[in-house]
Amino acid sequence: MYRKLLMGAGAIALAVSLNSGCADNSPTTKTDSPIATGQSTEALPAEAVGTLEIRANGEDFVRQGFTSKDGWKIEFDHVYATLAAVTAAQADPPYEPEKGKELQAQTQVSLADPQTIDLKTAGAETVRVGEVKAPAGRYNALAWKMVKPTDGPAKGYPLLLQGKATKDSQTVKFAIKIDQELAFSCGEFVGDERKGNLKPGEKADLEATFHFDHLFGDAETAATDDLNQGALGFAPLAAIATDGQLDADLATLKQKLSPADYQKLIGILPSLGHVGEGHCKETAIQAGA
Repeated sequence: MYRKLLMGAGAIALAVSLNSGCADNSPTTKTDSPIATGQSTEALPAEAVGTLEIRANGEDFVRQGFTSKDGWKIEFDHVYATLAAVTAAQADPPYEPEKGKELQAQTQVSLADPQTIDLKTAGAETVRVGEVKAPAGRYNALAWKMVKPTDGPAKGYPLLLQGKATKDSQTVKFAIKIDQELAFSCGEFVGDERKGNLKPGEKADLEATFHFDHLFGDAETAATDDLNQGALGFAPLAAIATDGQLDADLATLKQKLSPADYQKLIGILPSLGHVGEGHCKETAIQAGA
């Protein structure tokens, strides 16, 4: 892993605004933009257009499993996330969410329909969400919502975590069903390579990244690190399992977790979304149960 995480974002209030001028929390587009959401690229010369692909990444934490801050070995069977209103933008000046300034999009394109993806897709480092024809240029901002799917294995849950956790001789099979809708507005991808530089006639990609160690912590990180200090861990969830099973939505978690642990969980959810190591502005679209 190439990051040193800071958990200050994990405590961000759920009422934070995305500072977007649109009701759907997508980046705003100036009226002189060469293309806006929903418009066609047909009016542009072919040599000015490429293909922009959006991908999602649950990192090795999802693909390979990991040990939580409190010693539970977590392995996922499925991590379903439903993304909607996925919007890529060429922002000028560059968008820096942590500074609280409004995103100024010169050009933006969006995927048309919500997509439910499984971040645990076998053999995939990243999972394709969709692609769109787009004007060439540098896409340095990405926004998306996580919404309730109307069908499929995660029906009703923007985020569904399924798997098992083991510690010593104890095993807990879990289905953690997050029914709170969220929205993320992010700046430039931060990682080992640059993303979003779309050249005419070519393909480029952007990545929505999910940091599940924010939720469970990481045994390979110091206990005093901000990441582990802010994480819930798995022990509070194991404590409310019955006969080695935990099947819980937010209403159940609110009822069974301590008030402090439940509030910690709710405070962590908006910090899950990133662009590589790049931070986002996050908000709850609706309150949790």
